[in-house]
Amino acid sequence: MSVTRAALTDIDLRTLLKGATADERAVAAHKLCRIIDKGVLDEEERAQAQEILRVMAADAAELVRRALAVTLKNSDVLPHDVAMRLARDVESISLPVLNFSPVFTDDDLTEIVRLGGPVRQVAIAKRPKLSEKVTTALVELGSESAVEAVCANDNATFSERTLQSAIARFEKSERVLAAVAYRNVLPLSVTERLIDLVSEQVREHLLSHHALSPEVALQIAMGAKERATVDLVDQAGRAADPKAFAGHLNKAGRLTPSLLLRVLAHGHMTFFECGLAELSGVPHHRTWLMIHDAGPLGLRAIYERAGLPTRLFAAFRAGVDTWHSMEFDGGLRDKERFQERMLQRFLTQPQNTSRDDVDYLLDRMDRISRQSRTAADVA
Repeated sequence: MSVTRAALTDIDLRTLLKGATADERAVAAHKLCRIIDKGVLDEEERAQAQEILRVMAADAAELVRRALAVTLKNSDVLPHDVAMRLARDVESISLPVLNFSPVFTDDDLTEIVRLGGPVRQVAIAKRPKLSEKVTTALVELGSESAVEAVCANDNATFSERTLQSAIARFEKSERVLAAVAYRNVLPLSVTERLIDLVSEQVREHLLSHHALSPEVALQIAMGAKERATVDLVDQAGRAADPKAFAGHLNKAGRLTPSLLLRVLAHGHMTFFECGLAELSGVPHHRTWLMIHDAGPLGLRAIYERAGLPTRLFAAFRAGVDTWHSMEFDGGLRDKERFQERMLQRFLTQPQNTSRDDVDYLLDRMDRISRQSRTAADVA
């Protein structure tokens, strides 16, 4: 074989076949594997290389077989039959190959999940990429540790049904539920099912990073779901469809002047616009013009049409004026600093806000301040 013989001597091949010790054969195996992996092989040379790899896989010494598995764990030159043989070997040899080798098909991996036991299942669950077929097999057949590992793997593709199955099968496992909750992307139905099952810390992550339907957000805010509380103002600011959220809150009787005032003071202008549009029956684009671009009388006109109380108009006027006077500067913790400054300016304006609303805004300022200090301490 021209590639290997150009880089290795016959002595290396003989050492691999007849070396006196396992250490000598392992060194020769490692050297040969590196040359085979890096070489540009024609069809005949590839066939010869594969025969050499089969010799290594059949070596009685674990050290030689491990040299093969570790050196070629990421390589596509490993013959399929050799990869399958290594997958059935002892764990020090099988795990590197199961964890990385691109040679396995989805059918191979599914079968190994079915027969291979918990340790091999975990190795497969942590692969750099997994299809829905394999994740479904892991969730249906895998151990708790394997399901936790695959749910924590954001490079693993899941169907919504499979994530629901993982929750149903391990409803009492905090580890599995947390692994699902901390995935980068979750279907709405999965997020909402987790809300009732996870710890307070994990629930806070869900509420902060994943969308909820208006119905569930409202139920949580009203205390209808035990062990869970969330501020409707936060949900208004995170709503993917603020217009729909405003409509739902209005139908439920929760789109109140107090909520809109708090939303405005917290800097969620888009939701404030949608809320006024919903209450007034004026399309959003016209509401936007009346708030932002219609002179001093525009806001009052849309405010009165929305049926909001006269006594609070000065507070809303101060909030809108404060919004117009401020800009994001693009720095660290931009959003938090913006909101803190918004609340400070808002509270120092002459207004006729209720005591409850003032207490709420002061509490929000205190919370933002605590979060800023914590972030500074961590940094």
